[in-house]
Amino acid sequence: MSAEGNPDGHPLHIATRPRFGDGAQQITLVDLFAGCGGITLGISQAAHDRGVATDVALAVDFEQTAVDVYRANFPDARRVELAPVEEFFDGALDTPLTFRETRTRESTGAVDVLVGGPPCQGHSNLNNHTRRVDAKNALYLRMVRAAEVLRPRVLLVENVPAVLRDRHEGESVVIRARQHLENLGYRVADDVVSVEALGVAQTRRRHLLLATLEGEVLPSDVFNQLAGNAVQRDLEWAIGDLRDIDDGTTLDRRPQAKAENLARMQWLLEHDDVYDLPNELRPKCHQGDHSYKSMYGQLRWSEPAQTITSGFGSIGQGRYMHPEQARALTAHEAARIQGFPDYFDFSACPTRTALATMIGNAVPPQLGAAVLNAVLEFREISKESGMLSEAHSA
Repeated sequence: MSAEGNPDGHPLHIATRPRFGDGAQQITLVDLFAGCGGITLGISQAAHDRGVATDVALAVDFEQTAVDVYRANFPDARRVELAPVEEFFDGALDTPLTFRETRTRESTGAVDVLVGGPPCQGHSNLNNHTRRVDAKNALYLRMVRAAEVLRPRVLLVENVPAVLRDRHEGESVVIRARQHLENLGYRVADDVVSVEALGVAQTRRRHLLLATLEGEVLPSDVFNQLAGNAVQRDLEWAIGDLRDIDDGTTLDRRPQAKAENLARMQWLLEHDDVYDLPNELRPKCHQGDHSYKSMYGQLRWSEPAQTITSGFGSIGQGRYMHPEQARALTAHEAARIQGFPDYFDFSACPTRTALATMIGNAVPPQLGAAVLNAVLEFREISKESGMLSEAHSA
């Protein structure tokens, strides 16, 4: 990266998108439930750092804005489709390939890495009592069917930790996924990972299921490596340079609080050693005995942020008050906290609400980067060629 594109060497300050399609060798990637492309970005970054190109053979999402953002950031992708994943993988587990699945496999060719983050609405603890049998839980198993169809060398499925308690047709979706993948010849491991340990200035936790074929790194070794290479970042590192920026754009416009919330933030600024708003200053519905102390709370420069959601622009949605200013976070700050560098383009989001949703729902790129780094490091050590794509031609 040139000095012009990244004058201070900070990984989130890079202004020019790398040429992820360049490289003497390449990996082929398929991203399902792709969202705006957080996992794709991390994998592309890790590959690019090793001089390896990323060939996005197929990316699929059912949200128009997500597809628009993905296309803007990965213009060299072969196919980015606005559609349900079931349109490409519509067969039941352990059955012959359907016509659509055969066409999908033929069009993508050999796949090195298959990734996906199935919608987690069916997994959220905020849903009603039917959440554990929500039909969306079945989408988790679409990733397994996609692996059955495409036979990738590496499979990564990302979700919320609560997926461990979810069931589909009476069975745990994670246990069922593991068993079926093992029957297909994959080595499988799963664990809950904190993105904070991967260098993201945020305490978000995600469940990862990782499966690899013979000849690739053992999934359990990857998780051990992730745990042993912890790199923690604080809020100052992520957004300290943005404290005085307000250029009027949607990305950097400062949220305007209502009078009562502005008064609450001013109170916190006047009390240097208090970061949680006292009960008597909260709305009446948030007073008394509650477990929501982070709401209306102030962030600290020396610590990571709490999990970023689409509500980052309001202090009533969580601990989203700026560490030293009477305002909530800007979209630019939230994107940085999610681990997105400045070259990532969110301009396809048509409204501020759409932008907040896109950033809040994104997967921190560092998850994909950490996994692929472990995979490529193993390949470089254990094989002369060292590249996933060459494993298919061997």
